[in-house]
Amino acid sequence: MKVLPFTILYADDKSVIAERLEQPHFYPYLHRHDEFQLTWIERGEGILIAGNNMHAFKAGDLFLIGSNLPHLLKSNPEYFEHDPATTVKSTSLYFNAKGSMNGLFDLPEMKSAKNFLQLNRHGFRVHPDWVPGISAKMLKVYETSGAQNLISFVELLSALQQLEQSEPLCPIDYSANISDNEGIRLSNILNFIMERYHTALTLEEVSNAAFMTPQAFCRYFKRHTGRKFVAFLNEVRINEACKSLTASKRTDSISDAAYKAGFNSITNFNRVFKSVIGRSPRAYMEAYKRLNKY
Repeated sequence: MKVLPFTILYADDKSVIAERLEQPHFYPYLHRHDEFQLTWIERGEGILIAGNNMHAFKAGDLFLIGSNLPHLLKSNPEYFEHDPATTVKSTSLYFNAKGSMNGLFDLPEMKSAKNFLQLNRHGFRVHPDWVPGISAKMLKVYETSGAQNLISFVELLSALQQLEQSEPLCPIDYSANISDNEGIRLSNILNFIMERYHTALTLEEVSNAAFMTPQAFCRYFKRHTGRKFVAFLNEVRINEACKSLTASKRTDSISDAAYKAGFNSITNFNRVFKSVIGRSPRAYMEAYKRLNKY
């Protein structure tokens, strides 16, 4: 299963690739490509793994993903159940500042944009207040062609540079250098965890799946993700619990959310939840309800 690198196909008359997709789930493997990727989630939920960090995503989220940053938009398990009513939808733009668009970014007028991309080389999550404006400009790029397409793209870049309160996808000192073989192995490990986090998953199971001893696996996982295995697993489970506790259709009880996310003890769930989120599950739910009254 060769997942790194991933090749973006360009049309003969395009420097920016724009696509709108509606499908059962997002591409399920860790991958990277030379292009920056700007993705607006129109429908769907899951976890974005980017470099050595992860972020829960939902409809309305918008991410800039850096060039050659290993990433994976992992849809929630229900999107793999082949239910025609459960699909994801997104708009994405891909552009290579050092490849087909190198000439554009070498212009003096584009110096600030080039510096902006270097400063944010790993990418970021766009603050919700800015998503409507940025997504509208993305759609303009998608809908235009010829010179107007390039003009629309430059206007989008200018808008991105004005953003405030953006959340970096991973630390600035993260190194995206990873061999293809390591990428394949890490992808398999992450997929194994993401498919089984709601079960009583153990270190022994994961290390066996990776064909390593538990000690060697722990060192390998920490080196490539910046986290201990148990900490990563707990964060995945707590992200899932947060979505269950605040789902718009029907919120789960605290115990339901805990067991659905893979915890077999409410006491342990409460302790881990507070260590990850900074408050108890009940306080988190109350704060969410207060915010959504307005």
